[in-house]
Amino acid sequence: MSTTTTTTTQAPAAGPGGPVGTVLDLLERSRGGLLVACHSSTASERYTQAHLAALRAGAALLAARSAPSRRARPRSVWEVLPTVAPELTEWAVFFAESGRRRLALERGSTAVTARDADDLVRAGERFLELVRGTLHLPCGSPLPAELTPVGRG
Repeated sequence: MSTTTTTTTQAPAAGPGGPVGTVLDLLERSRGGLLVACHSSTASERYTQAHLAALRAGAALLAARSAPSRRARPRSVWEVLPTVAPELTEWAVFFAESGRRRLALERGSTAVTARDADDLVRAGERFLELVRGTLHLPCGSPLPAELTPVGRG
């Protein structure tokens, strides 16, 4: 009988969901996306980047709290989030709607204003901090107080 020793470089699991490294990476990428959004020169780019940042924050929470599912169809972060963190249901509904708007924006069938984009950046930042708090992680440093002015589009 032979034995095999396996070494791994992954971080230990963060509960039933997955490695700590994945969770922390998603949180860092979320914050990075918000910074990109802050410096975007168009409202549509800012809106898109802010939504993707929120999506990464939600994915981090799911990675930390949920076990992989053998479901037949993939489900969005916003569909699954309320089952894992019911206290964030309103945020899931909000970001599901902003996701639909982002897709329409990418197709060119709608537009967003600078105000819409700036509001989504602020919502994304708040959501990221709520996710960090839910995971019992310290708050990150705040985003820049001033956003880059956007041009039309």
